[in-house]
Amino acid sequence: MAQRCCRLRNVLICVCTPCCCLALLYSYVAVIIYLHMNSMALRGVPLVSPNLESPHFVASGTLSNDSSASVPKSFWKQHLQSDALWNQIQRHVDNYFNPILHPEKSNIVLERSSFDESLLNQSYSEVTGTDSMRDIFEKLPKQIQEFASHMQRRDYPIVIHANGECGAQSKHEKEPPLILFAIKSTALHISNRHAIRQTWGRVGWVEGQRINSSGGEVGGAYIRRVFLLGKESSDELGVDVSHLLRRENKLHGDILQWDFQDTFLNLTLKDVLFWSWFSHHCSQPLFVFKGDDDVFVNTPRLITYLQHQLEKHQSHNTMDNFMVGEVIMSALPKRERKSKYFIPEGFYRGIYPMYTGGGGVVYSGSLARHLHNISKTIHLFPIDDVYVGMCMIRLNAIPVHHPAFLTFDFTEEETELCSYHTILLVHKRNPRDVVDLWARMKNTREHCRDLPLRADNKEKVKTSPILST
Repeated sequence: MAQRCCRLRNVLICVCTPCCCLALLYSYVAVIIYLHMNSMALRGVPLVSPNLESPHFVASGTLSNDSSASVPKSFWKQHLQSDALWNQIQRHVDNYFNPILHPEKSNIVLERSSFDESLLNQSYSEVTGTDSMRDIFEKLPKQIQEFASHMQRRDYPIVIHANGECGAQSKHEKEPPLILFAIKSTALHISNRHAIRQTWGRVGWVEGQRINSSGGEVGGAYIRRVFLLGKESSDELGVDVSHLLRRENKLHGDILQWDFQDTFLNLTLKDVLFWSWFSHHCSQPLFVFKGDDDVFVNTPRLITYLQHQLEKHQSHNTMDNFMVGEVIMSALPKRERKSKYFIPEGFYRGIYPMYTGGGGVVYSGSLARHLHNISKTIHLFPIDDVYVGMCMIRLNAIPVHHPAFLTFDFTEEETELCSYHTILLVHKRNPRDVVDLWARMKNTREHCRDLPLRADNKEKVKTSPILST
């Protein structure tokens, strides 16, 4: 009996030992592969497997901060058989950085590399030149076809230059400007620009709004301004307004106009071309406010808020990718044809990334330069604030949500006397409203000066399929 047990033990040892060793070896290999893929994801390198879904803009796990919800790993449909035009073209770009297909690219860290636009042109030509893509293109709505037909172009020349090196500015600046207001406008919005120049967008030294121990104001900063325009067809306007814009620019020096058609779907071009212009002409502004010409900005409070951020982060390099606004999560493309934001499935499939409402957002000057560079790896998208969100994901950067940015306006019960002293921005307001609100803010400043900004814990990050542009 003892001999039989001994033989059985020997048999079990001989059979099980190789199996256990093999299992340990498989586990070791799996851990090594996981750690390698996780490392590449942290560096922003897309991970692709030929027989599985092909993830793009992937971060390991989820991204989160104190004031926003977690971010999904990926946001558009990744299936290789997806026939959406934008997905197909962008996948071609992402495959260029695929360490499996191109091992020599495996060490590229996207947010710290330099790119040119030839990759976008190449991918666009190769994908749209196929018969299958031509068939998809022909089925798209006319306005999407018009956008898609030139979405690879970014070489539009400037036809009107702002007079200053970096927008309209005071001749007596004694320190680098804190904010460059970069405001999206159109040719006929003359009254909007006039109201902004009179009120929240005035250039030069502007006092902040902060209380010290003696009850007086401290702080202030220099402001610069530029309006971003494309060209509108004289046939649609019924008149050629180019001479009026040149006269306006001669008087104020704050018009920056490019030679592309100024339409809603081309708003993304204003972002991309502005980032390029800023990177080449603006070395001094610490922050950029990018917004529409129908918003109201509480400039004194914005100055104080940004100066506080600089003080809080001066010992850390955390302002490099700083962006703050009203953050919107898990938005879906609008599929209704009547919607201003209509995006058909034939053009794009997936959800939208986390993004800040396009009515008004603030980001650091260094981030503007990073966005300029990384945008050369991402094809244009018809919704401008969504496109900025795509660039932020590719940079592994997370915008900060602040409830004082009201890109969806106040609720009905919040229109009290001091409401506007507690916000940084509200959208939207007409020129008459802007002028009246600025005067009202001055008249009520003493009465409302002790009120804090709307607190971060009073509102959650918006989770909504509705866009705010």
